[in-house]
Amino acid sequence: MDPADDLIKDPYRVYQRLRSTSPVHPIAGPDGTTAWLVTRYDHVRQALLDPRLSLDKRHSAAGYTGFALPPALDANLLNMDPPDHTRIRRLVSRAFTPSRIQQLREPIGKTADQLLRALGEHGHTDLIASYAAPLSITVICDLLGVPDRHRVDFRGWTDALIAPDPAHPAATRDAIAAMLGFFTTLLADKRHQPADDLLSDLTSVREGGDALSEDELMSLAFLILLAGFENTVHLIGNAALTLLQHPEQMALVREDPTRLPSAIEELARLEGPALLAIRRFAIEDLVLGGVTVPAGQTVLLSLAAANRDPERFKNPDRLDIGRDHTGHLALGLGIHYCLGATLARTEAEIALQTLLARFPDLQLADVEPQWRPSLRSRSLTALPVSY
Repeated sequence: MDPADDLIKDPYRVYQRLRSTSPVHPIAGPDGTTAWLVTRYDHVRQALLDPRLSLDKRHSAAGYTGFALPPALDANLLNMDPPDHTRIRRLVSRAFTPSRIQQLREPIGKTADQLLRALGEHGHTDLIASYAAPLSITVICDLLGVPDRHRVDFRGWTDALIAPDPAHPAATRDAIAAMLGFFTTLLADKRHQPADDLLSDLTSVREGGDALSEDELMSLAFLILLAGFENTVHLIGNAALTLLQHPEQMALVREDPTRLPSAIEELARLEGPALLAIRRFAIEDLVLGGVTVPAGQTVLLSLAAANRDPERFKNPDRLDIGRDHTGHLALGLGIHYCLGATLARTEAEIALQTLLARFPDLQLADVEPQWRPSLRSRSLTALPVSY
């Protein structure tokens, strides 16, 4: 079967059907070869922790290429297993500690406030273009140390990678070339004139003799920017839309902003931006949910389907910011758990709190939300509102 078209149009209904028939389904993967889609919570959780499922493309029997990134961008954490993954994650994880993210709360709040003040007291706007995207770009660029003169429309690059347009096949190639040139210049500048930022730290980071190779450094910078922008902008956008569609839940958050951290977890469970975890490859024949997956084949773990599994969450399609959301898989699990999870949560919390406080009469515009066509991510192309 190949439910790809339906997965783009209405992923949750398709996932519900697949969960009810079998926990693991053969489908046509992104590269045209067979992939195995896992949809039930227990099996997705089990697979996320299974070392027999590798992120290393060398274990793909079909020669999986994915984005077909050049080596300078491909040596990143999304393609690695231990021990390389362990080494690189250890070297960079100090930049994402809760204490360091706590230091970013004030500048994130100031940026959010400035963006909303620029909109005026009343009017109409697209919250993705005017708020979520520029906020996310500013935060990740400040963290990395990207000077204002080098800040470009990362949204165009990420769109070309995550949701390529079949009518413009060269767009992905052009985006990859642009990002490679961007980081080559930026890292050269950091070596020549280091500053108090993450990229400057990464150019010289060492621990017990370990250091990042040139390709690892470039690839890590690419991944942090791509994931830091892409995931956060859509977490904010999806969360804002969902609250606006559930005014009774939004009222609870307005009345008691201390509920926002819990609300973020529930919003991530219900409408998180990652539909699928990064693809994995079986390094040996293995049984998953009673289904045998042959060695070398691709396994796709549906985080979105797992997070709406009624066997794990009661009334899973309902937004309930007071529910026990512990154990949701929106940010992954195990050694590949989202490196920037604390930053994403903090940024989304501040973005929503500032937005709701600034515009007490915020409403959706009278148009249907438009979702970006992608099997990988759940993300809005625009979020028109009035205020």
